[in-house]
Formats: sequence, C-alpha cells, structure tokens
Amino acid sequence: MNALSCSRSQRPRYYIGIASLLSLSLVLAPTPALAQRGGSAEAAELARCIRIAARGYGWLEKTLWGLRKQEAGWIGAEIANTNGTHDLGPLQINSWWVPRIARLIGRSEHQVRHWLRYDACFNVEAARWIFISGLEATGDYWKAIGTYHSPTAWRQRAYATKVATHMRVRFGPKVFAATGIDAPR
Repeated sequence: MNALSCSRSQRPRYYIGIASLLSLSLVLAPTPALAQRGGSAEAAELARCIRIAARGYGWLEKTLWGLRKQEAGWIGAEIANTNGTHDLGPLQINSWWVPRIARLIGRSEHQVRHWLRYDACFNVEAARWIFISGLEATGDYWKAIGTYHSPTAWRQRAYATKVATHMRVRFGPKVFAATGIDAPR
C-alpha cells in the first residue's frame, strides 16, 4: 500500500505502517560509524539505504537520489538555517520535522534528532516519508518535491527544477519517460 492508493479511511493504518517502517529501519540498519564527509563507505551506505527505502519502486529510488544530490548532506551533518532550524544528515531533514517524527514513532525528540544526523537509513526513511506525505497531500509529484524543501510556492518550483536537473544528469534525459511524470515547468 502506498500513499497514492489508500483511502481516507485507510490512512490511520497507513501512518501506523509508516511508523512501523521507520522503527524497522532502526532494527535493520545499525548506526554506522561516523564516516568522513563524502567518503566511499558513506556513499555505499547511502546507496544501500536509498535502495531499501525505495521498496523496489524505480521512480521513488530516482526521486530519493534527486533529493539526496540537491541536499548534499553527510552523516553527522547539522547545518544552521537563518530561521533557527537545522538541516540534519545526508538528506538534510529540517529540524522542524523532529517533533512530528518523534510523535509518529513514539521516541524522544533528542533520539530522533540523533538518528536523523547519524543513521543514514533513518534519515533516508524520514526523507521518503516527508516526500510521500507531500505527494499524498498535494497529489502532484513536483509539488511534493517542492514541499520537501519549502512551503513557499516560488521556492518549491525552483527546488523542483534543481532536483529534476540532478535526476536527468544521473539517470539520463529520458528519466521521466517511463514514469508518466512530466518534468517541472
């Protein structure tokens, strides 16, 4: 089941499933040793985590790679923003999400923040959840990409265009052809 196929009456079950998957990622993916920024061990771990988070959906794997390239974080990253929040870990999950994720999985905010910084698979699973939640809320692939970054429409469009560019560079100019997803305008 995914966010696109569940009805409103099924959503509580869907969210419980997401919480279970986030918790499962903690069991399946031990916290890796802090890798050097951009090292080959870190790159291999992120590739493994993205493959797991995509659950066999090629379009989702490509999406996560596009987000990862745009965000360009690393294991252990905590980047301060001008609004007082921080971007955490490889996919730069904004700390604004920490309380929401903590409530969703029943863990402390401190623990969630630590996992977002130091556990690559937890970070990627959180990115997946944020994107899928945006997709469910908007029903629009590129708007969901944009909302991953910002609630502001013009920032969303600019961000989606950058992510699309990264996806084209990594997967070729026909990256969107097989999915039925049009490139952002």
